[in-house]
Amino acid sequence: MSLPRVTVVGAGQVGATAALLVALKSTADVVLVDVAEGIAQGKALDMMHARSIEHFASSVTGTNEYGPTAGSDVVVITAGLPRKPGMTREDLLAANGAIVRSVIAEVRATSPGAVVLCVTNPLDVMTHLAWRASGFPSGRVLGMGGVLDSARFAYFIAQATGAPVSEVDAMVIGAHGDTMVPLPRFSRVGGVPLPEVLPADEVAEVVRRTVFGGAEVVSLLKTGSAFYAPGASVAAMVAAILGDTGAVMPSCVLLDGQYGLSGLHLNVPAVLGRGGVRSVPEWDLDAEELAALRSSAAGVAETLAAIDLGV
Repeated sequence: MSLPRVTVVGAGQVGATAALLVALKSTADVVLVDVAEGIAQGKALDMMHARSIEHFASSVTGTNEYGPTAGSDVVVITAGLPRKPGMTREDLLAANGAIVRSVIAEVRATSPGAVVLCVTNPLDVMTHLAWRASGFPSGRVLGMGGVLDSARFAYFIAQATGAPVSEVDAMVIGAHGDTMVPLPRFSRVGGVPLPEVLPADEVAEVVRRTVFGGAEVVSLLKTGSAFYAPGASVAAMVAAILGDTGAVMPSCVLLDGQYGLSGLHLNVPAVLGRGGVRSVPEWDLDAEELAALRSSAAGVAETLAAIDLGV
């Protein structure tokens, strides 16, 4: 039986980790694409050398061209530049926007039926740009951010409570960045809401650690940023999409009136399946949670206004 095909654009740390995890789970055959000659090919060959040890069914192919990606079921975009010294926020937006546009042009030509999963930062803005550039239905273009933020929240909750992480359900919504909105009321330990498990000051500390979890990794690494958890988040979303599971995962999706917001991409709970986003159910947020989400959305809207969305 043939496996679905997943293309991962960008063979850096996040892209290569995502490719390996998708392969290890035998979720799909993987095509790893990168502009740098030999990088994708070398990493793909290294992964295939592990096949006889891990006994996964997937194949991993590296390439600098999009021909081998044709007919992909899911395309994951991790390609992009980190912000460098002397680079303004506008410079970064322009540079990564150009990369995302070029990738989408290739995807439209080679895999017009694909679901596009965007990872390039700034995530919420680049996902919106990818959707606008693709011309695809909104359900087929989404971003990874909420799954990663929620994974970090779950880890810090497990640390604070001593509970196995398997008993922790955590939810983070909003922009992927400092204005993210962890939801303690919707996060549970053994089925019990977090505010009933920890005192308010400890909940606040867990929330703080979550918001700055990515920055903490960066500060420890000195160079570069997280890639294991982002790669795992990508693999989990790809599995939900290709497995048509109907899993509810916090995903960067186009809002169309939910929570009083429209015309931008933001992380909210979404139902994922074979065609991408099946639906975006509106959770019953209280006034404080809703205000935080809308404040987070305002920052994304401000950034969107600062870039050229012309396609």
